[in-house]
Amino acid sequence: MTMTASSKQGSKRSKWALDFSHRTKQEKNVEIPSPPGYTPTGSLFHNVEYMRETDSNHLIIKKSWDLALGPLKQVPMNLFILYMAGSSVSIFPIMMVGMLIIKPVKALFTLQQTFKVIEGTHACGQKFVYFLGQLVNIALALYKCQSMGLLPTHASDWLAFVEPQTRVEYSGGGFMYI
Repeated sequence: MTMTASSKQGSKRSKWALDFSHRTKQEKNVEIPSPPGYTPTGSLFHNVEYMRETDSNHLIIKKSWDLALGPLKQVPMNLFILYMAGSSVSIFPIMMVGMLIIKPVKALFTLQQTFKVIEGTHACGQKFVYFLGQLVNIALALYKCQSMGLLPTHASDWLAFVEPQTRVEYSGGGFMYI
């Protein structure tokens, strides 16, 4: 019974399994082949240095794209702030719109210093995306200025002898109380 159990156990062994318990001295001198993927040449150090360099490059590219996409990530918050500011002409909405114009303009003037650390082929694309994001924020501010009536969009806004435009239609909602 024990013999059949050991023979069954021997047949269950995989072809790559090695038995080190019953080896003779001659068999011990035989070299065992290297496992798959192992290279005894010592190129591990070169791979580690290469991996560190590529990992560093990957981190720089990732950080630079985060920097480039920053203005576009601010657009939803700026929309919310402009919505909460309202459309009345008072000091707080004007300050919010003014800051929304001033910040992107300052950022556009400091574009080179912002991307000074980043060099390479990705820098041009990232600068372009950053530039577009700042332009989107400026466009939001200008739209809010126009909706508040602060931009001179008609000839009567800057010429005294031209009559202001008359409204053709009035729209409103709710109930009319007599």
